[in-house]
Amino acid sequence: MAGSTHTVTNQAPPLTGYDVFTADRALTEAVGRHLAAELREEALAELSGIGRGCGSLQTQDWGAQANDNPPVLRTHDRYGHRADEVDFHPAWHRLLGKGVSAGLTDAWSRPGGHVRRAAGFLMWTQVEAGNCCPLSMTHAAVPALRADPELAAEWEPRLTSRVYDRELRPAHLKAGALFGMGMTEKQGGSDVRANTTSARPLAGNGAYELTGHKWFCSAPMSDGFLVLARAPAGLTCFLVPRVLADGTRNVFLIQRLKDKLGNRSNASAEVEFAGTWARRVGEEGRGVPTIIGMVAATRLDCVLGSAGLMRQAVAQAVHHCSYRETFGGKLIDKPLMRNVLADLALESEAATTLGLRLAAAYDAADDGDERERALLRLAVPAAKYWVTKRCAPVAVEAAECLGGNGYVEESGLPRLVRESPLNSIWEGAGNVQALDVLRALGREPAALDACLTEVGLARGADHRLDAAIRGLLTELSDLGAAEGRARRLVERLALVLQGALLVRYAPPEVADAFCASRLGGDGGAAFGTLPPTLDLASVVERARPVA
Repeated sequence: MAGSTHTVTNQAPPLTGYDVFTADRALTEAVGRHLAAELREEALAELSGIGRGCGSLQTQDWGAQANDNPPVLRTHDRYGHRADEVDFHPAWHRLLGKGVSAGLTDAWSRPGGHVRRAAGFLMWTQVEAGNCCPLSMTHAAVPALRADPELAAEWEPRLTSRVYDRELRPAHLKAGALFGMGMTEKQGGSDVRANTTSARPLAGNGAYELTGHKWFCSAPMSDGFLVLARAPAGLTCFLVPRVLADGTRNVFLIQRLKDKLGNRSNASAEVEFAGTWARRVGEEGRGVPTIIGMVAATRLDCVLGSAGLMRQAVAQAVHHCSYRETFGGKLIDKPLMRNVLADLALESEAATTLGLRLAAAYDAADDGDERERALLRLAVPAAKYWVTKRCAPVAVEAAECLGGNGYVEESGLPRLVRESPLNSIWEGAGNVQALDVLRALGREPAALDACLTEVGLARGADHRLDAAIRGLLTELSDLGAAEGRARRLVERLALVLQGALLVRYAPPEVADAFCASRLGGDGGAAFGTLPPTLDLASVVERARPVA
């Protein structure tokens, strides 16, 4: 007979069976704001469908299963032949198939494609972030391949396809393909100038033979990879197919999979090239300029991925506190907890708003808007630096809102906590992003002009924002010996961009709280230190996910 002490009371129900898109007011408003009127109805309906899928119990279970059953490397078959394959749990393939069919690799072929994809990617990250890696790499490979029109014509339809084909076979026989990337080597890391992988020209148009290694190779079961290697004229970008056109396997030796802190469902590999066939992309010696389009797109995905993780952490915290009762009332109504939740909600909304604004800039740049292209050059590394760094403290604080429940794996918060540092490390860690901002400031004055024009649209609306803009201009007026203070400068730039967007687009209570705490100095180093005079109840209510 069950004891009466085991009756379950005062516990929040699972946050499931809801539309992740329509429950996120900041996201839905951003999509509506940045899409042309004639696109909105179709896009909102499509994204609501993705949102219902993300919020379904089945999809959430797949995410947990993929995380709990990491990929397994098979270097050899039973007879001793090299196999170099990675086996994934069925849940991984279900998620990846759903992500591809939802258009998360298809931003380049339709109007408003980047905004629509960005919203979907932000939601999909909340289900299971690991499978977003091949989705991101496949999406981001398109601008790099466009350096070679012939290659782009061949591969772009496969990469933007809505068909997920997991079989390793020649790409020309597949209705859809995925891409990975290999840039870093163990002796150099982010300093790709130290790369030693060599590329020897072969007979044939743009064909080479690669010898060397990659310390981090993303998504090793993909159909193709963009890699950097040293050709006779210098560092060059190459396309390495996993399977050659005649059906034979390319030489792609997977030495081991990384044992990572988080991102457990995704395979990150160390690989060796030993007579590996490759096709040159772009000009010899122009490897970094060729692949930089892919890097920029994946950096924006780091921003969107972190925004998605933050949104899920905040949604779980607000949901829990909406049901949990303590000291005679709902936890969400307690002034101190309300302050914490509002502070977390501000960080989440600011990240989402900036990420979707940059996605809209991609759409405009694709249509030939050079100012928007210049904005991306400076704003993407600044956003990547700041938003990804805010993700970990948000996830940890959100877990604390659940108390002991948040420290238990079943809550899902530990997975968010482990995942939260990843985007600040991948695609160039914080110092790399800060130095990239300095390069843009020194070499591309149009990028700074575009950023200042963007923040200038909000001048006069909030005195704290105006003061922060003046402070930023002072910082920018003297870039001598700027490297030592690069992080300070980039942080200010990102905060001013976020503040300007919130002042223009967010409800007054959100913009007021952000400007007071992030720009006006009226806030502490920890979450939950907002001025008590603000309308915090409205900020929290806006962040509540309505299941």
